[in-house]
Order: sequence, then structure tokens, then C-alpha cells
Amino acid sequence: MTIADLRQQNLILFEAVSGSRAYGTNLPHSDTDLKGVFILPEKAFFGLDYIPQIANDTNDEVFYELRRFVELLLKNNPTVLELLGTPAACIIYQHPLFSEFRAVDFLSKLCRQSFAEYAVAQIRKAQGLNKKINHPEPPARKSVLDFCYVTAGAGAQPVATWLSRQNLEGQQCGLANVPHLTDLYALFIDRITGQPLGYRGLVRDPEISQDVLLSAVPKGEEPAAYLSFNRTGYSVYCRAFREYWEWVEKRNKERYANTVQHGKNYDAKNMLHVFRLLQMAEEIALTGELNVHRSNREFLLQIRRGEFEYATLIAEAGELVARVEAAFAASALAAAPDKAAAEATLRRVRQQFYAARSTSQEQV
Repeated sequence: MTIADLRQQNLILFEAVSGSRAYGTNLPHSDTDLKGVFILPEKAFFGLDYIPQIANDTNDEVFYELRRFVELLLKNNPTVLELLGTPAACIIYQHPLFSEFRAVDFLSKLCRQSFAEYAVAQIRKAQGLNKKINHPEPPARKSVLDFCYVTAGAGAQPVATWLSRQNLEGQQCGLANVPHLTDLYALFIDRITGQPLGYRGLVRDPEISQDVLLSAVPKGEEPAAYLSFNRTGYSVYCRAFREYWEWVEKRNKERYANTVQHGKNYDAKNMLHVFRLLQMAEEIALTGELNVHRSNREFLLQIRRGEFEYATLIAEAGELVARVEAAFAASALAAAPDKAAAEATLRRVRQQFYAARSTSQEQV
């Protein structure tokens, strides 16, 4: 089933322009996002193939089946709650039955989690992006040996430095575990003064090896030094390297270009949503009302244009988070929406919709 099918079969309860155009933060080049609610045909609903959501290929048009819509409302999901506060100018179609769903019946203290904690997650995302932009990973991946150090007197040296000063090659070395000490290895050297000792080197392949390589050491050989492998540091690096290049591959090129253009090295659109969500959360806690269209458009667009310093925005967002927490702690809102009442509305709307369609089909 597609969105075109929903329209053709008159299954849509609600359809509206959402996103930046509903918030009032859209720019001339902004996309037009559509959100809506539909009801499955009666036979399909009672069958085995329940469809909770339908979207187009680019995911900028999303419609929720009525049951899924109510499930998300009960969780105070911001994206779905915002449909109930859609500005009139953004509503494309609304079935009379859709008026049964009102934001005031669903707003609760769960909004602290769904709005504010989501905003906090966006702050972490912005911090991660800031780190990626300011501390890019070089394309050449480090090897295990870059995290290996050899004892030298009372200190330690990178293994490459130590080998160079000893006029040695890694292939001349052999490693053996030191009992009871994690990631510390006795390092032996084959000076090739007689019969080769058959050491295997420090790693199997510097380009792809994920660990050091152990060798069989003849009895009586004395270690020339001890090698420590910073395994934790290597694992952290590998994860950061992988995440950075995955981000490079998947990042929104237009948004990244905007980030570089304004020169503040943070995702301005991301930060706009941080403040929008936190401000909406505070309003919900203080007034019990949902205001989708933002009255402070110019301030939010200033963020979008990169007119504030990253550190300033992070500090202000932190203060706003604290205010939101305090507002919800003192709020008179219910702890959660009334599930029984919501279910009763869901049943009533569905039954009336199916009954009306049945009557219409009989008349035809």
C-alpha cells in the first residue's frame, strides 16, 4: 500500500505540511514535508498484514495508521503530538472524526522525556559533530604498532622509535606473554649470529592485523625489553576512525556545506531543533499547551545562520535543560496520558469510520 493508495481509497484522516514550514523556520529552499494519519480498510485491519506506517521513498511524506498514531501519542512522541498542534494554514485535509483527538488530552509529564531528553541527545550529536569537524581522522588508518611501546630505562618509547634506535627490523623480534600481566610481552631479538631462532615478528600484517603476534621462544633466551600494547586505546581509536568515515560517507552534504560556510563548525540545523524542542517542552510544562509554530523565528534562524558561537549555544542549552527539568517537577500535568480514554476514542473513531464507509458502499 502506498500514499497514493490512501488518497485514492479515501483512507486519510489527516494530512498536513510539517517540519520547518509548520514551525515557521523554513527558508526559500526548504523541503516540504508531509505528515498524516490514515485508517486501514476494515478487512486489512482485521487481517494478518497490519501496516503501522506508510512513507514515500525519501521519507519526507509519512502517514501513521490510526492505532500506531494513538500508541505514539500515549508516549508523547514529539513528531506525532505536533500533528495535533498543526497551524491551520498547514492543514491540507482533516476528516471530521479527527477532531476527536486533542493535544490537551495527551500532554503529560512524559514530554519531559520525549522532548527534553531527545533535545539532550541532539546536543550530544552536535558535540560529536563538532569533534568530527575539528578533529578529522586522517585517511591512513593507524596500525596496532602505533599503540605499542617498549621499555627504555625508567620510561618507554614508541616501538618504531625503539626499533630505529636499536637498528632493528620488526621481523627480527619475537613476543611472549608475561604471566599475570595483561597486554605486556617479553620482547626477544634474533641477532642472526648463528642459527635463526624463527621469531615471527611483532604483527602478522601491519596493514590489517588487530593484535600483536606471539612467537615460540627457545629455552634460555633473555628478553631484550618489554613491550606494552595499549589495547584499550587501539579499540577506542578504531571505533572513532570507523565512525568518522561512516559519518563522512553518510553525512548530508548540503548541511555539511552550510556548516563549513558559516564557519562555526557545528550543525546549525541540529542546534536549531535543540532549542525548539527545549522551548516547546518548557511551554508544555508551564502552560499545558502545545505551540508548534514558533514565535521566536528570528532567534532560531540566527542559530540556523551560525550567528552564535558553539560554546555559547551549548551553555545556553544546558541552562534551558535545567529550566525544563524544574518546570516539569512543578507542573500540574498528569504523569502520563489517560490510556483508557485514548483507547475508547480510538475504538469510537474507527467504528464510526468503518460504519460510514459501509453505509456509503451500500448506497452505491
